[in-house]
Amino acid sequence: MARNAPAKRAQRKGSPFLLKAADMAKLQEKGAHPWNPNSELIGVRMGAALGLRRTGVSFVRVPVGKESFVPHAHACEEEWVYVLYGQGVAWIDGADHEIGPGDFMAFPTPSVAHHVRNSGYEDLVYLMGGEHREVEIADFPTLGKRMVRVGADVTIYDAASGQPFGKAPRPPAKAKRKAKR
Repeated sequence: MARNAPAKRAQRKGSPFLLKAADMAKLQEKGAHPWNPNSELIGVRMGAALGLRRTGVSFVRVPVGKESFVPHAHACEEEWVYVLYGQGVAWIDGADHEIGPGDFMAFPTPSVAHHVRNSGYEDLVYLMGGEHREVEIADFPTLGKRMVRVGADVTIYDAASGQPFGKAPRPPAKAKRKAKR
């Protein structure tokens, strides 16, 4: 379920603004985060399938013993998760929290680091969603990395190698005009 890859679009009858449950299986994708060998997600990018570009909503299953992505924190894009089925552990700002059906997590920006893993005996199933902005900055605190995305251009930095620029210089003051009387 690569976020920036084009979503599958089902050939279906009916409204282009309605995704029927029967069409969901045709759109299902499997994905994983490249920096986490235990990451495995199976799901449908429902919003993208119907043409949403500024916000996303996805139906996600995480198999038993697997994880969502890697711990990450967003600077620009808000994100949320609503658990439908199964049990898991949400790592939020360095602390583990048990999660289950009906639990809701929201990460307003700038967000704290978060991550989900399936600790149960069946798939962990949830809806997740958030914004799709032109620019995003995300930190990966357990890996010491920072991602900067502008459009489709993604750059990854070692967070420790970043050097502060210092304060921005002030623009020159504009000369005040004398009022005509």
